[in-house]
Amino acid sequence: MKKRMILSATAQKLIVTALLFSFVGNANAQSDTTSTSSKSDTAIMSVTNGVKVETATAGFKEISFVPLRYVLKQPVISLQQIVKGNAAGVHVQEPSGEPGSEQNIFIRGISSPLLSKRELFDQQAAIFLNGIPLAQDNPFAYEIQKYDFNRIGPATNLLAAINPDNIESIEVIKDPLTLAALGPVATNGAIWITTKNAHSGYREIAVNSYYGYALKPSVTPVNAAYENSFRKPFYDRFGTLADRLNYPPYLRDSTNADYYGPANWGDKYYENAALYNLDLSLTGGSERANFRFFGSATKNASSADRTAINRYTGSFFINASPIKWLTVSSMLNYNRLERTRNRNIRDRLAEQRYIPDLTNPLTPNKNVYSSYLNEFDKVIDDNTSNVIQGYFALSANLNKFSYRGRIAFDYNEGIRDVFWPTTLLEKNNFVSNYFGYNQRMVVSNTASYQIDVNRRQKLMLEAGQNFMADTYKYDYAYAYNGPNDFVKINVVNGDPNAADYLLPAAFRVYYFPSKMRSALASFSGKATYSFDDVLKLHAVVSRDGSSNMQPDNRWTTNFSGGIEWDVKKHYGDALKDFNAFSVNASWARLGKLLNDDRFNAGAQYRVDMGWGNEPTLGSYAGIPGISRPYTSGWVGYGIPWAYSEQANLAVRMGFLNGNLKFGIDVYNREDKQMLLPVPVPTEWGYTGAYKSGLHVRNNGIDFTMFANILPEDKHELSWSVSANFNYNKNKLVALPGGLDELIIGNNKLVVGKRIDAFWLLKNFGNYKRQNQITVNPQTGVALNYRGVPITLGDPWWLDLNGDYRINDDDKLVTGNYLPKVTGGFSTTLAYKAFSLDMQFYTALGHQVLNQYASSRLDFINVEASNNINSVKEITFWEKKMDLSGYPMYNPWSSVVPYRLDQSLFLDNASFLKLRSITLSYELAKANSKNKSLRSCLFYITGTNLFTITSFKGDDPELVNYNGIYTGYGLPLSRTVIAGVRIEL
Repeated sequence: MKKRMILSATAQKLIVTALLFSFVGNANAQSDTTSTSSKSDTAIMSVTNGVKVETATAGFKEISFVPLRYVLKQPVISLQQIVKGNAAGVHVQEPSGEPGSEQNIFIRGISSPLLSKRELFDQQAAIFLNGIPLAQDNPFAYEIQKYDFNRIGPATNLLAAINPDNIESIEVIKDPLTLAALGPVATNGAIWITTKNAHSGYREIAVNSYYGYALKPSVTPVNAAYENSFRKPFYDRFGTLADRLNYPPYLRDSTNADYYGPANWGDKYYENAALYNLDLSLTGGSERANFRFFGSATKNASSADRTAINRYTGSFFINASPIKWLTVSSMLNYNRLERTRNRNIRDRLAEQRYIPDLTNPLTPNKNVYSSYLNEFDKVIDDNTSNVIQGYFALSANLNKFSYRGRIAFDYNEGIRDVFWPTTLLEKNNFVSNYFGYNQRMVVSNTASYQIDVNRRQKLMLEAGQNFMADTYKYDYAYAYNGPNDFVKINVVNGDPNAADYLLPAAFRVYYFPSKMRSALASFSGKATYSFDDVLKLHAVVSRDGSSNMQPDNRWTTNFSGGIEWDVKKHYGDALKDFNAFSVNASWARLGKLLNDDRFNAGAQYRVDMGWGNEPTLGSYAGIPGISRPYTSGWVGYGIPWAYSEQANLAVRMGFLNGNLKFGIDVYNREDKQMLLPVPVPTEWGYTGAYKSGLHVRNNGIDFTMFANILPEDKHELSWSVSANFNYNKNKLVALPGGLDELIIGNNKLVVGKRIDAFWLLKNFGNYKRQNQITVNPQTGVALNYRGVPITLGDPWWLDLNGDYRINDDDKLVTGNYLPKVTGGFSTTLAYKAFSLDMQFYTALGHQVLNQYASSRLDFINVEASNNINSVKEITFWEKKMDLSGYPMYNPWSSVVPYRLDQSLFLDNASFLKLRSITLSYELAKANSKNKSLRSCLFYITGTNLFTITSFKGDDPELVNYNGIYTGYGLPLSRTVIAGVRIEL
């Protein structure tokens, strides 16, 4: 298949346009990118139409912002890793340690059940980079996938493009009033990132570099002798002669050195992997014109399966002020991500849509496994992403009138080229190609005017307009059975209309193009009344229209209000023990966007001809056609805007001259009128019908604390600590159509229960005596599971309704896969030029459904099914957990005693993790006479050093988005790096 250019024509046009913007020359408007850290510590951020403004109110940078001093000394590669454990109310899922793989950010919980990976995209926080709302991958590609382990294409975490050394500040926005000013794109919360920019009046050269390793973990490899001894008790107790005759071939012969020989495969799978980073920035200019350039090269790697990601960054800012009251600013930011993916069999088969004979797994023998890995020398698996952002902005300040205008864009494209040879798939080779892009263009204008009512009272009026246009596009093709392993592209000949256009030896190609466009228009007004800077009243009203909504409900009105009270300033000396004390209350009604344009037209036809188990077919017997949306679900008419009502009460307190600060937020969030794919009668032919009426409540508390126990300015020895915690509880308030409960797949939603709960049978051990099995006195029929009699050796499940039949009616809605409490703790101990930093991260009060244990114990059914869940990776020969604590059931029983949907496999997943520890030395502080050296910091950092948990698996973080632990996730590597940061 033909290779595409690294940058598409669209991308090239965007780059040229941004370069023209940049070289026009501009000055950085404070409303767009001025460093937050250079502003007053008592300022909090608000935004209107994506443009940042400041209001004087009592808040604290330590409370509101992510502490970057710790992150800048760690080998993090994604924004999710930066904010994890560093901000109250933020929960990050990192289900795999594979660098550049997808991760999730939830702020103050989720608003709807996570029924599939599609729903994940509706729950993510909005990310703003210098005011640009970043476009992320769209889930519509999952419609042509049979398996959703990974999205087609490079499946790279696009937030890995954000270089932490280029960041000035990160603020997590949860206040409803501020979210309302950002618009519907930020209904799930927002993360506001301000990069470092040019400053007036000084020149600066900065270098940051580190080198280190992701360390090979300590694992317990096993061979067939271990697996045989594990299975033997089951065969001895329950096995028949027929069962013994069907013993797996790879376990039968104890003289087979491939399986019973040394289990030394680990040296080929786990290796120390090099990490490195080099950043260079150059800043210069005057008050009237200045610039900043930033360049970076980074490699982040895992110690497992030779996975890695390379990132190359170039950022350029030019700022100019041609006249005193007019400033012009621009930015161009480019990142290239090159990802080396895992060699997992499961991920490969999911891409190939073909399941071969899985009877014999890979062998734990190093020599044989090495021969298998050598076949990957023939493989092509290139994964590249190009991420580009830019803006051109004007800011005018004329006495009491100000204007801010900006045009901005975010463009990212993903390219994947794949070829797997015949030796990896039963003499059938495979090729695929993906090219896709996400493109967002934003145009915003804001005008404000300040009215001085009198000396004590002020009124600020603001009007704004914002337009955001999105385009999502992908072209995907795959093909099988090429002529040989040397031909890795589809061969064509001459006229595409000719019968022999595809040569006889060419691949058979299946092509899937798709494109989706949407637009969001907003018009807003904001008023702020201030009385002596003690009391402030805010109001925001906006009219928002989305093209993804149906014509009769295209527009909605959103509104919010808030009050700020500076208690300290109000009472003055009466609160002498406080150096700051403020109370902030706000409420907002925010519209929720739909991310798919199929909802805007009601009932429609689709071009796919597939069905639930094979959604990728585009034709019937080779004839293209259209059909109703049977697999994706029926979409009707009259779909209203879903909306979120959010309320927040915040208290900020400061003591001891600012050396002790507290922040407490109490919040309530009601998400209403949301869509849910409700099951319909089978006769209809649809998997479900989307209906409005889902209502979910999230409420909880955020707590943040910062303390200078030994202030640096008073002691050679200084010590500071900071901590943040969040408690969140969700509840299903209503279902569409007034239903009390609803079953969708393996999920049961019950009004009044959590939406992240599991639906499981309750275990009480197993039946060891016949008289323990109850008998229906009315019929004389013994207890059964769906008509299959319960016998000795079967699980003892709770007969919840007492009908002597175990089925779905006896399942309990129990547990929760999202933690009830998340938080982090950081501390810095410094003596003269030395400092010691430590960071901890915790998640408490949640459970995991252990599919790994279920699959290992259910070996009879797993191996007999020969489906995608039967895949045994090389890590099958690794002891990830102790299975001896589980009861011994009869694995041949027709009730499938080790099925996943039972409380037996519900594990406590609470944990406390030491994320990092850093020892650093500041040479410039030790040698204060060198005025040209602003900073020279040497540091050594170790990460992921230990985890305290009762979880039975290898790591409680390596869990899928829906709380299922499969054991497929690569480990979060321990790393050690040594680095230096220099500022001149």
